[in-house]
Amino acid sequence: MDNAAFSFHALSPELIFDSLLSIGIRIDSGLTALNSYENRVYQFHDEDRTRYVAKFYRPCRWSNEQIIEEHQFTKQLVDAEIPAVSPLTINNTTLHEHEGYLFALFPSVGGRQYEVDNLEQMESVAMLLGRIHQLGAKKPFLHRPTIGLEQYLYQPQEIILSCHFIPQKVQSDLKTILAQLIKTVEHYWHNDWQPIRLHADCHAGNILWRDGATFVDFDDARNGPAIQDLWMLLYGNQQEQRLQLDMLVEMYQEFFELSES
Repeated sequence: MDNAAFSFHALSPELIFDSLLSIGIRIDSGLTALNSYENRVYQFHDEDRTRYVAKFYRPCRWSNEQIIEEHQFTKQLVDAEIPAVSPLTINNTTLHEHEGYLFALFPSVGGRQYEVDNLEQMESVAMLLGRIHQLGAKKPFLHRPTIGLEQYLYQPQEIILSCHFIPQKVQSDLKTILAQLIKTVEHYWHNDWQPIRLHADCHAGNILWRDGATFVDFDDARNGPAIQDLWMLLYGNQQEQRLQLDMLVEMYQEFFELSES
């Protein structure tokens, strides 16, 4: 699929039905759209009343190899009895293609959203993250990116400053602010950390709770420092966040050592 199809304009209900039928899944209910910023995700029942979630990946965002690495990581987590949602293998593969769209089929997992102010849940999530990182540290992703200044600062700056939607009267100030921001981050940034495989988008919305935590949506998984999967769980003022971080780290380090660097 070329860049002209970067949007999901052509992803009609009929195409979704045909895509799932191509792997032997017949929808017997309506499609319920689930929250997803990058992809299109739908929940439905099949003819046997089994509930599934189908994810259609945004064209041109990830390569086949990168998506398969994500799937392999979640499969390894499940095999290690770490509660994560991994795509189903159908016809010897987890990644499918129809009319140019890449998609995967997942079991539908119920649960309520993780409560950020629940200390018992936080302790449990911290220990599970320690186990995820323990496994993630065994080898890096080969095809997925590593967190760094190029992808997180330099490229976004270039895109923002070349965007024609930025009003002329604020462009100069915006350029100055971005330059100051990048200079500050460069001052503190270093590469003296162990790159491990991460969830990388580990906020409360990607953790379901039902008699324990289940991690979902590894679409942003990449290599990076372990702290990336911890800081997004913090909330409140600075003092509250420091107390939370201390508790998270204490529980986390029962399974994986957090580098002080």
